[in-house]
Amino acid sequence: MKEIKCPHCQTVFTIDESEYSHLLAQVRGEEFEKEISDRLRNELALHDEKAKNSLQEALSQKDSAINHLQNKLEQSLKDAQFNQEKELAKKNEQILSLEAKLEKIASQNALELANSLSDKDKELVALKNQLEKLELENQAKMQSALIDVEKERDSLKNELLLQEKEAALSLSSLKNDFQSQLKAANEQVEFYKNFKAQQSTKAIGESLELYAETEFNKVRSYAFPNAQFAKDNALSSRGSKGDYIYRETDENGVEILSIMFEMKNEADTTKTKHKNSDFFKELDRDRREKNCEYAVLVTMLEADNDYYNTGIVDVSHEYEKMYVVRPQLFIQLIGLLRNASLNSLKYKQELALVKEQNIDITHFEEDLDHFKTAFAKNYNSASSNFKKAIDEIDKSIKRMEEVKRFLTTSENQLRLANNKLDDVSVKKLTRQNPTMAAKFKELDSSD
Repeated sequence: MKEIKCPHCQTVFTIDESEYSHLLAQVRGEEFEKEISDRLRNELALHDEKAKNSLQEALSQKDSAINHLQNKLEQSLKDAQFNQEKELAKKNEQILSLEAKLEKIASQNALELANSLSDKDKELVALKNQLEKLELENQAKMQSALIDVEKERDSLKNELLLQEKEAALSLSSLKNDFQSQLKAANEQVEFYKNFKAQQSTKAIGESLELYAETEFNKVRSYAFPNAQFAKDNALSSRGSKGDYIYRETDENGVEILSIMFEMKNEADTTKTKHKNSDFFKELDRDRREKNCEYAVLVTMLEADNDYYNTGIVDVSHEYEKMYVVRPQLFIQLIGLLRNASLNSLKYKQELALVKEQNIDITHFEEDLDHFKTAFAKNYNSASSNFKKAIDEIDKSIKRMEEVKRFLTTSENQLRLANNKLDDVSVKKLTRQNPTMAAKFKELDSSD
């Protein structure tokens, strides 16, 4: 399974191999690449606009909160000032009342007036001290509230800056992800084009076989430890053969599963395009002649045909026990068929046991006839080979006699040559050569 991230809602979802292959197939066209690029630009622009709007909305909310706190602070200041003025008015009223009382009792007793004035002055000082204390307390409360508001404002500013940085980082990461995905898709498409362009038709077919064999060997040790998966090298009676044969038996030799595989690939530039159905009949014949239970066509033909791109295609309505798959579903199909065969293995084992325990006389006579026929065949073959060996020995004796005769003749010829060599002398050599005779005479006279 593959994970895909939606460029709109950022949701990660999984798709199977066939859908992923279908997406990759769509990437091949230049129009789709252009559409992807346009869509990426639009998505990035939309994401930038959404990020700006969300940031602007957050800023407006923070400004509104700050304004609300400032208004609340101003209202608190106004309430405190109003309370102070109210207290001052009360104190003035009390002072006026006291002054009136003082004026009223002034005539009664000067000492009492002086004492009363002294008490009132003390009371007034106490009231003034109390008023100053209240003012100081109010100022301290106002200062503390102002400090709290400033702290909250600074915290909101820092949070807003942090959100802006996170949004910028998220946008940058999103851009990098899309660019890397687009680059990987382009590289994969370019690689596939170059790979197809550089391979010959035979090499393309062999590359699919190599892919299938490699994929099977990756999981052979733990998924199919007792299975045989090898190329079909035995020609049928028609002179044809499949590509690979899968066979698996249990510990008692009872066959669990057998599959005849045919691998078909084709270059994009091939003028004559084959169809998958062109190979069904031949594959079915190979399956039957090689005694395989299933036939599977692993194909990359008809790449744009949705019928073969949906997954494992069952064509048993045309040919018995035949399936068509894309290369990426090659191992999955073997696993499905193997699981189905394991469910019926118990019945196969019981059937094999019954056959072993119920050997009748008919089978015994058939086996005896088979033995007689095979023995007679082997006897005739041995007799024929023995006669051939005797003939070959006779021929060898004749050839050795011929060799002996040739060697004897060669010996006579060598003896005659040796006799002739003994008869060679200077006189015989110079008898018909005047020049050499004159030279020898000159040598004799000089001596």
